Amino acid sequence: MSPSLLELWASLCAPPLFSVALILLAFQASLQLYRRSRWLLLQPVMVSTTIVVCVLLLSGIDYAHFREDASPVAMLLGPATVALAVPLYRNLRRIRQLLWPILLTLTVGGSLTVLLTLLIAHQLGAELPVLMSLAPKSATMPIAMLVAEQWGGIASLTAVLVMLTGVVGTALGPLLLGWAGVASPAARGLSYGINAHAIGTVRALEEGDECGAFAALGMSLMGILIAVLLPLALNYGGWR
Repeated sequence: MSPSLLELWASLCAPPLFSVALILLAFQASLQLYRRSRWLLLQPVMVSTTIVVCVLLLSGIDYAHFREDASPVAMLLGPATVALAVPLYRNLRRIRQLLWPILLTLTVGGSLTVLLTLLIAHQLGAELPVLMSLAPKSATMPIAMLVAEQWGGIASLTAVLVMLTGVVGTALGPLLLGWAGVASPAARGLSYGINAHAIGTVRALEEGDECGAFAALGMSLMGILIAVLLPLALNYGGWR
């Protein structure tokens, strides 16, 4: 290996570049694996997370230091979220046409998602901290973790559940929607956004601009539903 390559390798292995390089390389490798295999279970988010966790465990790097060094990547989350407004703006007329069906779907579908989750978990013997960790799992991670923590849940468990919800929803969503004969981009996108939030929105954008727009809308509205209405419902139901 030439001296220039050795210097480049040494710089990449030094903090904070190591953390950033690890994230980017892990995701790129996972993305290529997914594109070549087209196996829905090999979602890039899940595979890249597994790679990063394995590298941290094998190298003995403390997660707190890794998270601090990887903060430049985390800062990109805000602009990436704001960028979802672009497909929303392009399909604003279509969204206005379907406003009432969208609100009805969100109210019924979103409420049933939370209610059935709590009922099934309760019947299986889950205690209150687990129930409160499960309740907001259909929202994006920052909202879900905050709601779970406020109501006695375990924020770290909620984060894992949110990721699993997105991965499973994205993996099974196309298959289930195909079996149900759902071909409308608006309906498919709204389903992705409500059930698989950010990861589902990425999948929806692969299907088209309209599908991605409705997924972003569903993800945003579901986040509002979880953040505003779920605490009110829990308070009214006497969970606190």
